[in-house]
Amino acid sequence: MIASILWVLAYQRCGVAAEFDCLYSEVFLTRNAWEKRKLTELSKNKIGGGTPSTKVLDFWNGKLPWLQSSDINESNNYSVKPQKFISLQALKHSAAKRVPANSIAVVTRVGVGKLALIEYDYSTSQDFLSFSSLNWSALFSVNLLTLIMTQMSRESQGTSIKGVTKSELLAKKVRIPISLKEQEKLGILMKSINDLIAATQDKLSFLKKMKMFFLQQIFPTKDHDVPQIRFDGFTDAWSHYKLGSLMRIDKEQEVKKELLTDIQKGFYVLAMRTFSMDGYIDHSKPYWLNHLDNVSDDKFLLPREFAILDADMDANLPKIGRVLLNASSEKYLLAAHVRKIQVKSGNDPIFIYALMRGNSVHERLKLEANGSISKRLLDKNVYKQSILVPNRSEQSKIGRLFFLLETTITLHQQKIQMLQQVKKSCLQNLFI
Repeated sequence: MIASILWVLAYQRCGVAAEFDCLYSEVFLTRNAWEKRKLTELSKNKIGGGTPSTKVLDFWNGKLPWLQSSDINESNNYSVKPQKFISLQALKHSAAKRVPANSIAVVTRVGVGKLALIEYDYSTSQDFLSFSSLNWSALFSVNLLTLIMTQMSRESQGTSIKGVTKSELLAKKVRIPISLKEQEKLGILMKSINDLIAATQDKLSFLKKMKMFFLQQIFPTKDHDVPQIRFDGFTDAWSHYKLGSLMRIDKEQEVKKELLTDIQKGFYVLAMRTFSMDGYIDHSKPYWLNHLDNVSDDKFLLPREFAILDADMDANLPKIGRVLLNASSEKYLLAAHVRKIQVKSGNDPIFIYALMRGNSVHERLKLEANGSISKRLLDKNVYKQSILVPNRSEQSKIGRLFFLLETTITLHQQKIQMLQQVKKSCLQNLFI
C-alpha cells in the first residue's frame, strides 16, 4: 500500500506543470474593436433578493436553493454550495424572488465582491443583486464583474457592514468586445484557469487528508509500542526516547519587527503570522525584509530543514508547538519565535519532523506553554517529551514518505499561487 502511494506522489510531482503549459496556448487571442458600455446593459433583468420569515416553517425546506454570501466560494466564480432551500409558498408570500438559471449572482453587501454564474434556478438573500437574461457572453460577463467588484469592494462604503449600492454598480462604465466570439474566447480562457485552480485545490485537499491519515496511523498510539501500519520487513518494537536526546532548538533570531514590510522585495520572512494554523507557510500574509547585514545560513530555514513556533498570541494556542518543514527549494529568513530544529546524527530529520507534526506531541506541547498574554514554550519543556522511535532504517522509510507528501503538497500550493497570479493578471490586462 505505502509503496503504491510513493509511486503516485512521484508521478504527481512530475506532472504539475503540464496542465499549465497546455492552458497558456489559449492566451493568444485576436483582439477586435471594443466599445464603451454601461454595466446596466449587461442584462435585461436585475433581480434583488429577500429573506423569508424563519417563523413560517412552510417557507423553508423546499426545493429552490436560497443563497447566502457564505454559500459562494470567494476564489471560484462557478462554485456554489447552497445550504438552505425555500418553498413555492415563500416565493408567493415573502420578499424572496426566483432567479432563472444562467444568471450571475453578485454579493453587494455582507461579503461584498463574491459572485458566481449559476446554472440552475435559485433565490437569494437581500445581500445579492442578480443579473438575469444576459445580453453579453455569460463566461465573459462573470469575469468582467469579478474585476469590477474587486475594484469597487476596495472602495465600498460602510463601517461595520461594507457594501456597494445597486445604482453605483449599474452606472459603472466598462469596455467590452463588439464580437461575441471574442467575448466567449476570453470567458473560456478564464473558466479554464478557474477550473485548473479548483482541480489543483481538490488535489491539495486530498494530499493533506492523506498526510493526516499517515500521521495518525504510522506512529504508535497510546499504550502501544508499534504503529498500526508499517513498511514491509519491519517488526521490531519502537523504543522510548526523550525529544532532547534526538534534537535541539537553535537560538532565536533577532529580526526587528519594525524592519519588516509587506512589499515583495528582499528576503521572505517566516514570522508568527506567516506560520499557518496547520503548520504550513501562509502566503496570504507575507512579510519581507529588504536589507540584512552579514547574512549567513544559520539565519535561514534551508530546504529540508524544519522549525518550531515557540509562542502564540491566541488564547487557544492553535499554533504554539507546531513545526513547519521547508519542502521547497527556497530559503526563508527566520523571525522571532520561529526557531530552527537541528536533529542529532543517527536520526532521520524528516522522520523527527513528522513525529513532532503529529497531534499527540502538539497537544502535549500546548499544555506546557507558559505566560499570561503571549504564551511561550520553553526549550526544556520540549526536550522532556517522551516519544517512541524505531531504528534508523525504518525512520528513513517513514521520512521519505513524508518528504514526498510535503514536497507534493508544496508544489500544489505553489501551482495554485501561480495560477491565481495568472488569473489576476489576465483580469487586469485582457479585460479593459
